[in-house]
Amino acid sequence: MPAPSLLVLNGIRLFLAVETLIALVRGTWLAVFVALSALVLTTLPQLLANRVRLFLPNSFLAAIALFVLATIYLGEMRDFYNRLWWWDLVLHGTSAIGFGILGFLLILMLFEGDRYAAPPWAIGVLSFCAAMTVGALWEIFEYAMDQLFGLNMQKSGLDDTMSDLVVDAVGAGLAALAGAAYLKGRSLGFGVAFDSFIDVNRPRFRKLLPRRGTRK
Repeated sequence: MPAPSLLVLNGIRLFLAVETLIALVRGTWLAVFVALSALVLTTLPQLLANRVRLFLPNSFLAAIALFVLATIYLGEMRDFYNRLWWWDLVLHGTSAIGFGILGFLLILMLFEGDRYAAPPWAIGVLSFCAAMTVGALWEIFEYAMDQLFGLNMQKSGLDDTMSDLVVDAVGAGLAALAGAAYLKGRSLGFGVAFDSFIDVNRPRFRKLLPRRGTRK
């Protein structure tokens, strides 16, 4: 039986594909654009990773697909941003944590997992900056979508943008702390995420020493 994360990933892709076809039949072109864009975004990370010979665990891909579904489809097409006041904040917080963890892993990978080439706190700072960069680019994307397609992704404008960036900073900070703690043998609840990525990309982390209390 396929892993739960793979079922979630394929289920989301199938749902968005069906929604795209339904929108095509009905001739609702904005819905076609949104559903098709969301579908493409669920496949893009895997394609990009394959180009650089990097493996993304199914759990990572499923989390990305869930974020895309919740943000672009449910948030915009189903108006969850207006129906649930906390929807935007939760998505920004969780995505910042996710991008912070991924950024930490990618930066650590540049040193082949050598924690002595750069101290954990320095890698944490760089991962924080990476996650904040993604958050800032998303705000630019929201502005562009509002201007080009008449959407309302920014909601209250400046207040929405700044609150999103504050939540992004909190999530990115948590991810940076979790990454630094991971290298010191503490998981802070995110150890599985780090382990799963490192396990499928072990040759890229050949200098990474076993964590305390673990067997390799």
